[in-house]
Amino acid sequence: MKNVLANRTSKIDASGIRKVFALAGSLKDPVNFSIGQPDFDVPEPLKEEAINAIRAGQNKYSQTAGDAVLKKRIAEQLQNEFGWSNPAVLISSGVSGGLLLAFLALINPEDEVIIPDPYFVIYKHVINMLGGRCVFVDSYPNFELPIEKIADAITDKTKMIILNSPSNPTGVVYSKEQIKRLAEVAAKKDILVMTDEIYEKFCYDGECPSIANYYEKTLLLRGFSKSYAMTGWRLGYVAAGEALKNVIEEMTKIQQYTFVCAPGPFQIAAIAALDYKIRDLVDSYRNKRNLLYDGLKDKFELVKPGGAFYAFVKAPGGSGSKFVEKAIASNVLIIPGNVFSEKDTHFRISYATSDAKIQEGIDILSRLA
Repeated sequence: MKNVLANRTSKIDASGIRKVFALAGSLKDPVNFSIGQPDFDVPEPLKEEAINAIRAGQNKYSQTAGDAVLKKRIAEQLQNEFGWSNPAVLISSGVSGGLLLAFLALINPEDEVIIPDPYFVIYKHVINMLGGRCVFVDSYPNFELPIEKIADAITDKTKMIILNSPSNPTGVVYSKEQIKRLAEVAAKKDILVMTDEIYEKFCYDGECPSIANYYEKTLLLRGFSKSYAMTGWRLGYVAAGEALKNVIEEMTKIQQYTFVCAPGPFQIAAIAALDYKIRDLVDSYRNKRNLLYDGLKDKFELVKPGGAFYAFVKAPGGSGSKFVEKAIASNVLIIPGNVFSEKDTHFRISYATSDAKIQEGIDILSRLA
């Protein structure tokens, strides 16, 4: 039979994260360090906002770009944070939906996208599907922002630079000095920077600086999934200042013919989320970070995460994949580093689980080491 599949399907694999996560259903009470999903539930007041919106009949399409009140509130926050005047805002179906819209609006075949390695999995696969070229810039062993390497990687075909801080999978938070220096590099070459800040509220040792403070050609992506445990609600947003308003307009046009709009009643709940404080939850995750790091640092080589809820750990013996096989055989679900990298030397832990499970995982992994 003639192959009916589009050629682009051969450029992606099934998610390695989802493969491991699926194993959780076949194992008996595993230590599940696999998926980046908060172990707390949506806060009750925000659930009530969504329930009330549903009961009030707010279940129809919103405008393509999103609920007007939600967009206005986000724009006001961004004006205060970055000094942007009248920022453009698009409510997306999760940050992942925002990423897809951005790549569809921006990337032509053969365009180059500079990405620090390790990286979030979606970047590579969507760029490849669109015929773009990923230019990976090695940030091993400490995962700091490799500014000089990024500058050297820029060519006439460079379309954008991607930042992700706090980072998935490393948990690293780039410093203000690093961010400012990258802004200078991007400005000198007049290159768009896309900053994925889905974990911006999970910062444990100080602020999480954004390049949006220092560079006008910044496309900002943030969301509600991680901070408020709304992963299944699929709600994020993309925003830009005057320099990139046309990008938001084109993304909105594409949304008309793809997602149509983000889920209506959850947008109403997101308005309340903008005022909801999660300091206690962040403090709890700081403690989880400390528990994991202190428990592994004597047996493993790892950088102390500054944000998000991940650690990227060097595998004993040098092969992340082989160590992951041993861990899964011992009832611990972790993700091989080559899911997030061009190398296979590390593994990723998501410590978004109970303290008891973190300690159990530490004990098992330490024995394996």
